[in-house]
Amino acid sequence: MPTASAAFLDALTSAGVSYLFANFGSDHPAMLEALAAAAATGRAIPELITCPAEFVALSAAQGVAQITGRGQAVLVHVECGTQSLGGAVHNAARARIPVLIFAGASPSTQGGELAGSRNEFIHWLQDVRDQRGIVRGYVKYDNEVRTGRNIGQLVHRALQLAHSDPRGPVYLMAAREVLEEEVPPAPTAPAAFSPLAPQALPDDDVRALAGALAAARRPLVVTSYLGHNREAPAALARVCRRLGIGVLESVPGYVNFATDDPLHQGSQWNEQRPNPVLAAADVILVIDSDIPWIPLVNPPPGDAAIYHIDVDPLKPYMPLWHIPARRTWCADAATALGQLAQQLDRTPIDEAAVAERTAHYAALHDQRRRALLARERPDGDAITPEYLTACVRRRLDDTTIVLSEGISSYQTIGDHLLLTRPGSLLTSGASSLGWHGGAAIGVKLARPGHTVMCLTGDGSYLFSQPSVVHWMARRYATPFLQVIYNNGGWKSPRLSMLALHPTGHGSRAEDIGVRFAPAPDHAGIAAAAGGAFARTVRHAGELDAALDAALDAVRRERRAAVLDVVLPPL
Repeated sequence: MPTASAAFLDALTSAGVSYLFANFGSDHPAMLEALAAAAATGRAIPELITCPAEFVALSAAQGVAQITGRGQAVLVHVECGTQSLGGAVHNAARARIPVLIFAGASPSTQGGELAGSRNEFIHWLQDVRDQRGIVRGYVKYDNEVRTGRNIGQLVHRALQLAHSDPRGPVYLMAAREVLEEEVPPAPTAPAAFSPLAPQALPDDDVRALAGALAAARRPLVVTSYLGHNREAPAALARVCRRLGIGVLESVPGYVNFATDDPLHQGSQWNEQRPNPVLAAADVILVIDSDIPWIPLVNPPPGDAAIYHIDVDPLKPYMPLWHIPARRTWCADAATALGQLAQQLDRTPIDEAAVAERTAHYAALHDQRRRALLARERPDGDAITPEYLTACVRRRLDDTTIVLSEGISSYQTIGDHLLLTRPGSLLTSGASSLGWHGGAAIGVKLARPGHTVMCLTGDGSYLFSQPSVVHWMARRYATPFLQVIYNNGGWKSPRLSMLALHPTGHGSRAEDIGVRFAPAPDHAGIAAAAGGAFARTVRHAGELDAALDAALDAVRRERRAAVLDVVLPPL
């Protein structure tokens, strides 16, 4: 008779999970046996991806989900492995990524009462009072499997919750005796655990919102992660072009609106100054955004009419959060925008006003674009972030997916890549650094025919656990290009300090503890761990040839590549 571990694998398969990112421990004998049995008998189960670090495992699962929309499974070892997930749980939670985390637990018996009883000293050391509590503040659902007889049902329920908006990670755990339990087959119908259907706007509110946008002098859409749904950008473009609405991206994690569209008004991150486009808006539609503006720095006008659509409009996991919206709706962006577009087909429109708004935003768009392009040059022989990004941009094609974790270069990367295709840009969607390395493996697994590029700061590169990442990239044939924006340390903490203490002691200090000196051999780490193409680039004249050689290694030689590009220091 099969064990609960085999039933767990079967449940993942029937739920459409493609990969099991695993870090094994003493709680997994039955799981290892079930995996071996499936391989020996040819039974279909998710592909096993061995991950020497849990943070990388969950980041890889996030990468797959960000591309496919389907949650994957991550298997970790008791409370130690749960803790080693670290900030990756924060990233998955804040970015609304569906993923099932499954952890073992120390055996609950010690005298041989059940199969799997304690037989190693660590079983006492890793037994804690509230293992689930380690992640309870970050997951949508947590539970302990107490019997193998309903493990399939619990897996399907957990994934149903993970895939229902607002999406997010879920956590299950089971003691070793449960995983060893012999259970009769208990098939579960996946259709009975479908995620919630997308929510729509009430009809009366659609008419009211369409009327407010049509009557506005300077209507503006602010969004951050609308592009996670590949259908939403086209729906947004249809509405905005019909009415001449500008689009401002705030902390964008996806391609939400084509950057070459005249209505695109750029993006905002941590600039410590008002945004003139936002400051001029009289009607603002905030849609799928956690931080549409920073009230202390760049608030909208006090008399602006603000409307808010989001799958997670109240942000209950953010203790402090508020925007002064006249109306707030819990709705799916693509669905709501489709309703608006249909309503506009039935609404009288002042075409002269639309033409004036479009021309106004187009002039601002053109002015901004010319200013950006003028900055795309080296500083003598030194490589600037703007020049580096422009050189990368010239090598993008329709099969390229860019993962951005540039931190202090987030704004520069987004501004100068000039991306237009939904799905061509991903960020972690949160603030625990190092996501891009594991995520690149996940993206490449999901899209093997695409070129994956990571643009990362040197701090984020070290956080990504590059030795683990590049070992995995070689083992699972997931080559990608990492371009390190190396400014010699953590620039972002320095910028935070200067924002509050612009003339303090720190502003004059040569070293405030954020520099990486002596410099690590970033590229050499990848070469040693995974046989990656590795090169350090210090001079502007070397950059084009280095990028071409690195991409040749990725595309032709099928091995990862790291370019450590030295920028002006902090």
